[in-house]
Amino acid sequence: MSENAKLTRGSIPGHLVSQTLPAIVGVAAMMSIGIVDAYYIGQLGSAELAAVAFIFPISVALASLGVGVMVGIASVVARALGEGDRDKAARRANLGIVLAVGFGAVIGLLLFAFHGPLFRLMNASPAQLELIELYIRPYALGFPLLIANMGMSGALRGQGEARRTSTINITYAVTNWVLNPILITGAFGFEGFGIAGSAYATLTGWALGMVVAVVLMRGTLLPIDLSLLRQGRLLEPAGAILKVAAPAAISNAINPIGLSVLTALLAREGADAVAGFGAAGRVQSFAVVPLLALSGAIGGIVGQNWGARQFGRARQAALYSGVFCIGWGLAMAVVLVLADGWLARLFTDDPAIAREFERYLTIASWGYAGFGLLIVGNGALNAIDKSGFALLQSCARVFLVMLPLAWVVGAGWGSDAIYAAELAANVAGGALASFVVWKLLRGPRAEAVLA
Repeated sequence: MSENAKLTRGSIPGHLVSQTLPAIVGVAAMMSIGIVDAYYIGQLGSAELAAVAFIFPISVALASLGVGVMVGIASVVARALGEGDRDKAARRANLGIVLAVGFGAVIGLLLFAFHGPLFRLMNASPAQLELIELYIRPYALGFPLLIANMGMSGALRGQGEARRTSTINITYAVTNWVLNPILITGAFGFEGFGIAGSAYATLTGWALGMVVAVVLMRGTLLPIDLSLLRQGRLLEPAGAILKVAAPAAISNAINPIGLSVLTALLAREGADAVAGFGAAGRVQSFAVVPLLALSGAIGGIVGQNWGARQFGRARQAALYSGVFCIGWGLAMAVVLVLADGWLARLFTDDPAIAREFERYLTIASWGYAGFGLLIVGNGALNAIDKSGFALLQSCARVFLVMLPLAWVVGAGWGSDAIYAAELAANVAGGALASFVVWKLLRGPRAEAVLA
């Protein structure tokens, strides 16, 4: 065990709380951006709100690819620290950040070049495509900034530096809070850029977040030092990162990709259904903030203890996390179902959009506990270098449950079929993840290594 691996000592519940609470603040700040965006864009009109509903799952899918990169870096850094090899952890952290920036540049250029066919495939109308393009072009060009932030956040997460990671997210969020009303709807005599203003605010937030991340890493065990990349071979650490990052990126992107397909299916029911679904999705994202925070926090805890061969502590972290997911998810379902009408009125005065908003929360929110079990389980699997299993169960949730059910039932139930399909997928995904994680964390590999 390494003295630098601080999560291998002390109370597991204590570490879960200390790593998750700051992450909750950071993730809540990030998720609040979507709600603020939806609110101010909603002031522009229902056409703009519907356009954002098409953009939202794509932007989440692309950000999820970055989360996979972050998870890969955090996993290899945490395990290296658990093994007591600080030099190895430092090389992998710095190489991971460089790989992240390159990956972001490639994805951004692809989005810029092919966004038109992509949104036409989602059944966006010509008028909606014009609005979508105003947002997506600057967003695509600035995308490498987001992935750079996530690369540095991964290096911090692997060290157990949850507070520093949250500071990066808060910087990004506060920038958006301040700039969104100015750049979208206008203020102080400035007319605003409309839907494009949201993209400009986002890019500014990413840039400031990256500056803060560089500064914060200077005070850690693993500061940015690109000269380390000249020491030794790069293929082995790059392979170790990609072994986790590639399946984790796809796994994280599977859910928003599924939501993109659901949005396309929902478009057959009309623009009101798409707008209501998109706005309610922003509320849903905020409701599961503690689950998202826990899914990130558990990686450092499980990874460091797995690297230090303390498998009982890794299992304990997974068990406590699962219990929390169930309790929080069910509690939030009750709150959202009771408050659905009030929440709908915050986003729109259109009765048709509000009706779809309420129907989504009434049906889909009961699956949030299962969704939490899935993403937290994936976080634990990625930490122990089992990201392939995380990918398989994410694929099963979307491609074996969500999309087939939405397609088969959609003809008779209309938009309710989409919401019911998401509910069923979350329940099934949570049950599968619970089984897989528990079997692997107490499986023969752990016992063999212990022996």
